[in-house]
Amino acid sequence: MSFAVIQMASQDDIAANLQQARRLLEQAAAGGARLAVLPENFAALGRRDAVALGRQEALGEGPVLPWLQRTARDLDLWIVAGPLPLPPQGQPEGKPRACSLLVDEQGQFVARYDKLHLFDVDVSDSRGRYRESDDYAHGEHVVVADTPVGRLGLTVCYDLRFAELYGALRDAGAELITAPSAFTRVTGAAHWEVLIRSRAIETQCYVLAAAQGGVHPGGRETYGHSLIVDPWGRKLAEQAHGEAALLADRDAAEQATIRERMPVLRHKRFFAAAEPRQPDVEIL
Repeated sequence: MSFAVIQMASQDDIAANLQQARRLLEQAAAGGARLAVLPENFAALGRRDAVALGRQEALGEGPVLPWLQRTARDLDLWIVAGPLPLPPQGQPEGKPRACSLLVDEQGQFVARYDKLHLFDVDVSDSRGRYRESDDYAHGEHVVVADTPVGRLGLTVCYDLRFAELYGALRDAGAELITAPSAFTRVTGAAHWEVLIRSRAIETQCYVLAAAQGGVHPGGRETYGHSLIVDPWGRKLAEQAHGEAALLADRDAAEQATIRERMPVLRHKRFFAAAEPRQPDVEIL
């Protein structure tokens, strides 16, 4: 059961980004991957019209969603793609969500995860101030779905800092968790690897962290270092810089042994308090 993470340095040219993504996905499929994870903002990074482009996609007038379906069919590959700036389903004029999509090998949209935690922070880099909530609304659901490589939990980038979400995914049966990301160079150097390995160890899940890595329009720099980490916290694949299609295999028997010998889910003594703001769980 092989899977892949894709590393890119996306620019503001959608056609060129899709061409690069297709080439890397072809490499993943040729290597035997059944599922591949694209990095955050794979289709475009640094554009000021991203929200308008998302509305075009929702209306069936954009290039990205048809490309995604066609590529999955052509390569016989499940793909995690996004996030894309899509409005709520059935509300094309609603405030967009940062939406991660799961597409099966027949090109069908199997699951949609709207990013729960928005990146409203100040960073000591060339940009300084990030406010995702200016353009996006928070998601409302925790999402897991069955795939050929196992039950998959969906997250995006800044979600990595919220262990409660990852715990909820494990509670919902996740065996693998995806984290398409675009960490800044500063925050990535400080926290990227330790966050990914921590989330893998505490959930006893494979974490598939596909990253942007390079310089983007406006001088933004992303950290790269795409990673695949196993349920024991071991790094199975890593790419520091440059484009890449990283592959690894899931050892389901070893994962079951880890969970049996160290049954952290049964030993848990702290539980989230019931509150109106707690997201719903969608199992697909």
